[in-house]
Amino acid sequence: MPRPQFRHVFLTACVSLAALTAAPALAEDAQDWGKFGVQTQWVDPATRPGNDFDGYVNGKWNVETQIPDDKVRIGAFMSLRDLSEERVRGILDELVAGTHPAGSPEARIADSYKAFMDVAAIEKAGLASANPWLDQIARAKSIRDIAVLFASPGFATPVQPFVEADQKQSDRYVLQIAQTGMGLPDRDYYLKDTERFRDVRAKYKDHLAFLLSRAGYADAKAAASAVFALETELARASWDRTQGRNRDFIYNRLDRPALARLDRAKVLATMMRVMGVAKAPAVVVAQMPPTAEELKAAGVAAETLAESGLSAGVPATLALIEKTPVSVWKAWLTARFLRDSADMLPSDIADAEFAISGKLLNGQPQQRARWKRGVAVVEQQLGELLGRIYAERYYPAANKAAMDDLVANLRKAMAANLLDLKWMGPQTRQAAQAKLDAFTPKIGRPGTFKDYKGQSVSASNPIANSIAAQDWALTFTTARLGQAVDKAEWHILPQTVNAYYNPVGNEVVFPAAILQPPFFNVDADPAVNYGAIGAVIGHELGHGFDDQGAKSDGAGNLRDWWTSNDKANFEGLQDRLAAQYDAFCPFDGGKTCVNGRFTMGENIGDVGGLSLAYRAYQLSLGGKPAPVIDGFTGDQRFFMAWAQVWRGKIREQLARQYLIADPHSPQRYRTNGVVRNFDEWYKAFDVKPGDALYLPPEDRVRIW
Repeated sequence: MPRPQFRHVFLTACVSLAALTAAPALAEDAQDWGKFGVQTQWVDPATRPGNDFDGYVNGKWNVETQIPDDKVRIGAFMSLRDLSEERVRGILDELVAGTHPAGSPEARIADSYKAFMDVAAIEKAGLASANPWLDQIARAKSIRDIAVLFASPGFATPVQPFVEADQKQSDRYVLQIAQTGMGLPDRDYYLKDTERFRDVRAKYKDHLAFLLSRAGYADAKAAASAVFALETELARASWDRTQGRNRDFIYNRLDRPALARLDRAKVLATMMRVMGVAKAPAVVVAQMPPTAEELKAAGVAAETLAESGLSAGVPATLALIEKTPVSVWKAWLTARFLRDSADMLPSDIADAEFAISGKLLNGQPQQRARWKRGVAVVEQQLGELLGRIYAERYYPAANKAAMDDLVANLRKAMAANLLDLKWMGPQTRQAAQAKLDAFTPKIGRPGTFKDYKGQSVSASNPIANSIAAQDWALTFTTARLGQAVDKAEWHILPQTVNAYYNPVGNEVVFPAAILQPPFFNVDADPAVNYGAIGAVIGHELGHGFDDQGAKSDGAGNLRDWWTSNDKANFEGLQDRLAAQYDAFCPFDGGKTCVNGRFTMGENIGDVGGLSLAYRAYQLSLGGKPAPVIDGFTGDQRFFMAWAQVWRGKIREQLARQYLIADPHSPQRYRTNGVVRNFDEWYKAFDVKPGDALYLPPEDRVRIW
């Protein structure tokens, strides 16, 4: 289901988890992080830092390292995820080999993994394990029947009701509705006329025809064409991602009378009844066409309505639901069910899905090993049961204490930076300080873990397990409607290599799995810890003050706490930063570029995060000079740690997809695009006019 607009330091979904203390030695464990935490063996002294800082710090790695065939990207994040996968494989193997009381956490984890890993049984069953749900689709006779399926666990839907914290009443859960439904990554894949997109569309339609043929459609090609035409209309009704991250547009609270007046409200009414939320006093609709006044206030030209889809949204999707023939929705639901279940179905379906989702869209030559996909499946179904084990085994108390000190220094740095901002007046500064004071860090692991009570787990039916997990999650979340928000809840697992800022909770969350080299090492030089995990902490803290996070106050409520003059100054700085990133064009001879507006929040997070980390590092020195280690000054080690974190390689197909769908800038630009705004970096590496990354002092942007 759609999640709140959390700001992650890294987008890609994580596979991770726990492991045995007796697990075999792993390559990442044994990596030489050097005397002070920087892998200087990868430094390319032939590259001038001012021309390509990523190439200087990571140059030899960039040349010598190749992406394995079963991966779409590699780098620091992915190395830690590999480590987590290996660890959880160990614990899963241990649990499968053991004997456990029926219904115990250990037995449930083992059964989930065994069901997914029994390939022979899956092949033998054919579509039998999917038939109970395919039969439900086949029995649908009316749009009302279709709406019932949309609201039921296991089935796709073009509009998704879900329960989450209210952005304007952050202490209560509210029913929300958002658009979903496209089978390709973004509306551009359907609507833009390029050779790449035309090729994807043709192969995707062939894939739909194959799936529908396997499901028994006599004229599968015609049905596939109808499904693709439907998804194209869903794309036209969908918002452009840049506009869709604007929180001024995506909070539209409708009370029950207003919801009833919404065009085609009967579909929603049916879905809400099936989900058990029919009595919700209000619904927050994410995509509602903004008024002329709202457009003007947001500085969006009215002519962008059509091209961005802002004139469409949920109302247009609801209308599409009712006007589309039932037979087309049945074909769409069938194809989506088979796609979503592909790894739990016979190999011809799984291989065909990988050919589209892996090879075609991401450029991945080889499917990931079955056990790696099994790790992800168990995590999706029973992730917090695994998280408890991981936290107990792999999160030492010393890490928590050191991280507490880092976070405390980052808060001090932010407070000091607020006092120094020349573009911000005292009234807004006071409100910003109040928000900082209310900020909550969550580090390592939650205090309590979900036990998934009542969720059934089969040792022989992976599809049933997947749908049981969805059913449990739906029941768990809808029961919260109107209740007080659980402020202690985590929306990430301890075994996940990522971090996030939650604007509604005004909280940053750093799970245990990211608190390892190269991000964090209790034995490393402080300059490296601050340049790595310190900057990640600062990045997430900075999301509370980015172009969208700054729209919430310290309590997490969406409201304007800015003076008009300070807001104008803030937006002017954003314009300058956007222009910098718009100029990064990795493909097609400078024609395919980063979208500085779409990536704005993450770019502000990066620049602000490194700024806070640098000041926090200076505070940690207590007025003493930083030592020179192996010929590198403290400032040099600080910036090198940042570059080391963001070294990486990615396949071109996925990189192109991310330029459209990922709000983060490409990793190389997260290194080079950030440091060029720091006077301290210029001094540390003797960067001068004429160097490729050089920006005149008046063009450098430091917002926070």
